[in-house]
Amino acid sequence: MRRLHHSATPVADQEVNRHFIEDLIGLPLTATWCEESVTTPGMTFCHTFYELDDGGALAFFQMSAPHDQEFLLGPTNRYNHVALCADDVTQQAVHERLLAADYPHLVQDHGYVKSLYVTSPDGLELEIAVDPPNVREIREKRMADARGELTRWLGGDHRTNNDWRPEGHSVTRYPARRAAADA
Repeated sequence: MRRLHHSATPVADQEVNRHFIEDLIGLPLTATWCEESVTTPGMTFCHTFYELDDGGALAFFQMSAPHDQEFLLGPTNRYNHVALCADDVTQQAVHERLLAADYPHLVQDHGYVKSLYVTSPDGLELEIAVDPPNVREIREKRMADARGELTRWLGGDHRTNNDWRPEGHSVTRYPARRAAADA
């Protein structure tokens, strides 16, 4: 693994959090992603990133009502996680080891990052994150509109701004054998 990609946690109010992280702590808001959940139909969320000097980030989720309280107060979920930056080869090697061990995990291509999510035996939600080849283009676009997109989402306009999400976006859960047996 190269470095911390991001550490994410849900928050109650993105603007209150932005003021604290950006204005008081001094980390710049560099991206705001407005999306609809693939795994929770009807739930939209705002995902903000505040960049560290090494390129890693602190990231925060605010979910739309009525889902907001379940993600702040609910059990551990993948929205509260640590993400490690990796390349395709490393992510694929992790995926293959998890498959060989019949260890549950999921893979999701968000467009702006390809993620492998896995939960440790003690409950740590871990993401192995691979940036796409056009990460600079994506970063420039999100840096240019980070504050405006956050304001838009907080104002009630919950449309997605992810122009890079693949057509037919879905989550693939592994191992398929275990998922089929649990159904």
